[in-house]
Amino acid sequence: MRRFMRFFYFLLYHPFAFTYDLVAWIVSFGQWKDWVFSVFPYIEGTRILELGHGPGHLQRFLRDRGLDPAGLDESTQMGNLASRRLGANHKLARGLAQSLPFDTHSFDTVVSTFPSEYIFDLRTLKEIRRVLANPGKLVVLPAAFPSNGFLKWLYKVTGETPESLNEALMKRMAEPFGRSGFQVEVKTMELNSSTLVMVIGEKV
Repeated sequence: MRRFMRFFYFLLYHPFAFTYDLVAWIVSFGQWKDWVFSVFPYIEGTRILELGHGPGHLQRFLRDRGLDPAGLDESTQMGNLASRRLGANHKLARGLAQSLPFDTHSFDTVVSTFPSEYIFDLRTLKEIRRVLANPGKLVVLPAAFPSNGFLKWLYKVTGETPESLNEALMKRMAEPFGRSGFQVEVKTMELNSSTLVMVIGEKV
């Protein structure tokens, strides 16, 4: 199942990226953007880097609130979608999180919503620390679990359920961030009858 899901995500982020918004809306029963925007209260400063910007909704949200966001995504198709959404005034780059094309201490906050396994890669976290200011903030939204019956079944099939978020699992989730020098907290929050997992890291 996990191999199938990886293949599905590859298709969704690359050749079928044009369907991303529709798929996200369907699987979240219309809550996807609310989940993504839930990171906003944890963002500090004005210089924001989003890893895995996707179709650009959070980029637009941050810009409309007077912040100075930049974004990075590995997918050319997602870059095209985000560029069209943002118009000429954007700071988007194509690349890998393990080798960020940004100067040291360039950002006050690095944020990532629903990233794949790359966010736990120590090379990624080392690069995030490099580009963050001192102090700096890392905000990651790795998962959301809606209360809808069908979606609860779907998440159970994929092995991801709110019930699986025991203390041991949350410690394992925090471990790579702690090893990389972040003061880290893994927390859950309720939003529109959904349970969201939030990883908050402080570079000190």
